[in-house]
Amino acid sequence: MAVRKIKNTWWVDFMFRYTRYRKRSPENSRAGAQAYEVVLRQKLARGESLERVAVRQEALFEHFAWKWHAEYVVPNNKPSEQRTKKYVLSASLVPFFGKMDIGNITAHDIERYKAQQVKGGVTNKTLKNRLTILNKLLKTAYDWLQLDGQPPKIAWPKCVSNRNDYLSPEECELMLSHSNGVVYEMILAALRTGMRQGELRGLQWSSIDWQNRSLAVRHSRCDYTKSLGPPKNNKERYIPLDTDVYEMLYKRKKSTGSVFLDTDGQPFDNKRLARRMATVCKEAGLRNITWHILRHTFGSHLAMRGAPLAAVKELMGHSNIATTMRYVHLAPSTLRAAIDMLNPKMMAESDFGQPVVNQWIENQRQEAVAKNTVTKGVGIPPSKRKNPLAGTSAKLVAGAGLAPATSRL
Repeated sequence: MAVRKIKNTWWVDFMFRYTRYRKRSPENSRAGAQAYEVVLRQKLARGESLERVAVRQEALFEHFAWKWHAEYVVPNNKPSEQRTKKYVLSASLVPFFGKMDIGNITAHDIERYKAQQVKGGVTNKTLKNRLTILNKLLKTAYDWLQLDGQPPKIAWPKCVSNRNDYLSPEECELMLSHSNGVVYEMILAALRTGMRQGELRGLQWSSIDWQNRSLAVRHSRCDYTKSLGPPKNNKERYIPLDTDVYEMLYKRKKSTGSVFLDTDGQPFDNKRLARRMATVCKEAGLRNITWHILRHTFGSHLAMRGAPLAAVKELMGHSNIATTMRYVHLAPSTLRAAIDMLNPKMMAESDFGQPVVNQWIENQRQEAVAKNTVTKGVGIPPSKRKNPLAGTSAKLVAGAGLAPATSRL
């Protein structure tokens, strides 16, 4: 056989020109082994050797990991992401995979790493984040080093989605009533625009369109570089300004510079804003609220008021609709309307919005007509009986809370 499974590991095992070749598949699956066999047969047909002379220094995991960080992570990621990935590499991935040849890392090796992490008390969410970094590193290695086969597939751990905290309308008013100055302005702007903290700190006067009453989210202030950078996902978006935020900003309108500065004229950083928020929450008697919860409040209130999820996605700057779906359970009106479509008692209109007969109401009317005919028509000559349909429909419709139908020209 060409591929075979030995002790939960897939191997390539075949004959070529009277010589047997048996190699462990870099991807531990039948499909991966079959693809690896094709690669090996092509190399043999070209006269290339399948034996590894020695492990190239650049193919060692620890060597390539730092090369990947310097040549891929630094140019493409924000400083905060660079620091996070550097920590994960030095504290977790390099100690485990460091001496391995990247081309020989298998799915079983990754499962051993996962078992080690879980035994050390790492949560599934943290483990998934670390595996995401490992997955990208391996894919880059196979591309840059032109390794045979495909990177091993990763079985992702299951994570319980965390429920987003958000403020009620009463809590929003309470927080605003216990804040003042620029902190009040930033809280109100966060609640009415859904901007991230870095985007608020990086908002420029030149990004506000006073004529169209909207602002463009073009910048985010980074604490590490102490400069302005692009927003998350490098995605510029436009947010309409409501009356309160527009009037608040128009009172101190300027042409250039940052919109929100501290009392000393310096830009805010994370620590300054965290202290201001803690003070407001303490004075208002609220739980510990972060600035990001104000962003969740914006999205939650939009969903609860029936805003389309596509509009919520654009306003919040999500890269995909899956992120926005966390607010779908807060849209009871949308979900209720969908469920009511299945109930015949609520189907007053067709799918095309045209008036049609409600079958439940019609059945009730027919039953009432029949009952009225039997009870009131006994012993009365046919010539003196009243029309059993007269007035019945109007009474039933009125009893159902609906206006009787009127004739149309």
